[in-house]
Amino acid sequence: MIGWMHHTPRRTAISVCVIAAVLLFVGASSHVTDLLSHGLHPYDWAPGWLNLYWSSPALFDTLAAVFLIRGKRRGADLACAILATDLAANLYAVYGIQHSSLAAQPGLQRLTVFAALVLGAAPFIRRHLTS
Repeated sequence: MIGWMHHTPRRTAISVCVIAAVLLFVGASSHVTDLLSHGLHPYDWAPGWLNLYWSSPALFDTLAAVFLIRGKRRGADLACAILATDLAANLYAVYGIQHSSLAAQPGLQRLTVFAALVLGAAPFIRRHLTS
């Protein structure tokens, strides 16, 4: 790892983990609401596999948030995996299915910023987390 990455202050790492965990819990609650309201296929316009994928963060967002709150490295790793795949799925939905754009999708804009925060911060905070 690059030397200057080792100098990330511990309180910065803790702050990033708490912010990410809170936002993951917000995302999980949104997915749980969709599940309770519409079942495993909340979006009629999306293919079944994409609906099933979008239902999975109800569990995985919660799991990543709990791991981050407990200071576990796997929380950062899981959050990175979730956000990378969620961003890819949403980009596919917006551009490939809905034929829309990032500018027209405020939810996708927020997801993009959150994914950039988590993916960009993960290398800096991992050393403060336990396995």
